[in-house]
Amino acid sequence: MDLTVVAYVIYLLISVALTVWVARTLGRNGKVFLADVLHGNEKLADAVNHLLVVGFYLVNLGFVTLYLRNSDGVTDARGLFEALSVKLGVVLLVLGVMHLGNVYVLNKIRRRGLMEREQTPPVAPQGWTGPGNGPWAAPAPRA
Repeated sequence: MDLTVVAYVIYLLISVALTVWVARTLGRNGKVFLADVLHGNEKLADAVNHLLVVGFYLVNLGFVTLYLRNSDGVTDARGLFEALSVKLGVVLLVLGVMHLGNVYVLNKIRRRGLMEREQTPPVAPQGWTGPGNGPWAAPAPRA
């Protein structure tokens, strides 16, 4: 069998396994984070989490298949390991960048939600104080 084909098979097996592992980890642990971001709405958190995982699979598996082609043929064991290390290294970097991108976006959404919660006063206003009527106002002149 041609060593280039062996490199392709090993690359696909490892890349797909890594993508599945990272996607499952993100899906399992991201659900809790999304529930917090979405104010405890578990059903919506599950739906968003599933959509993010599907998008993660599509982007990463698409990249893995596009990056499969090797312009130089693999002729010996050394070339096999070199080709695999470069290809798998790039796949790992792409997986890491995708993961950091997901965390960044979710953190932005979470921060926006926290800011909206902080802007709502915990107690409704009891009344309105006009200018000069508050405790910081200057005392009224004596007659």
